[in-house]
Amino acid sequence: MEETPTRVLTYGGERICVNLIPRARPGTTLRIKVHPDLTVQVVIPEGTTEADLDKALHQKIRWIWQKLRDFRAVQEHATPRAYVSGESHFYLGRRHLLKVHHQPDVPETVRMLRGRLEVSVQERNALRIQKLLELWYFARAQDVFRNRLDALLPSALWVTTPPALKLQVMQTQWGNCSPGGTITLNPHLVKAPRDCIDYVILHELCHLQEHNHSAAFWGLLARFMPEWERHKARLDGMAELVLSC
Repeated sequence: MEETPTRVLTYGGERICVNLIPRARPGTTLRIKVHPDLTVQVVIPEGTTEADLDKALHQKIRWIWQKLRDFRAVQEHATPRAYVSGESHFYLGRRHLLKVHHQPDVPETVRMLRGRLEVSVQERNALRIQKLLELWYFARAQDVFRNRLDALLPSALWVTTPPALKLQVMQTQWGNCSPGGTITLNPHLVKAPRDCIDYVILHELCHLQEHNHSAAFWGLLARFMPEWERHKARLDGMAELVLSC
């Protein structure tokens, strides 16, 4: 398997490894991504010179370093899940206490009750509780995402046919839009605030009109969500906590 080319930067006494992702698709723009798992990627359009790449990385090096520092700070406060009563789990941007009921003769269920996540299990098994919660989140995500998509579509006048909607767990993306027009969303996104969910959905809807991150794309997004940067920053800031619980 061919290894991903990399570039090593130094800032603040720290060595930062950047993965280089060449893209030949027309309309691709050079963009730098810092992910919650502390990986750094730069998408490089065909025809980009070494001078162009060096300039872009030099201009963004402090931003990269700051994003990595912010994600590390969040990780320090993210504790591994044990799936026991008293833990907190996110749903629509709010923390909810988990209450586990061991009931051998009762069907296994998950429900939201008075602000708590109530899980009934037949055996005290952390993996089983985790699986039940994942299924519950997936079902809730299907409903919430479909409702938010339906609410946003009337504003997206460029969309003539409602796009297909798919859910898929992704490690570094909240969503994407395929060349065929299918919008895929990460079910973990349902743990984020509604405004953040709307931002991701509208972001992908804009890709139905502008298939890259050009100035026209960002202009379209800003026209329909002027505060998109605030919602994106909030989502980025809680990514590690949301994805770990």
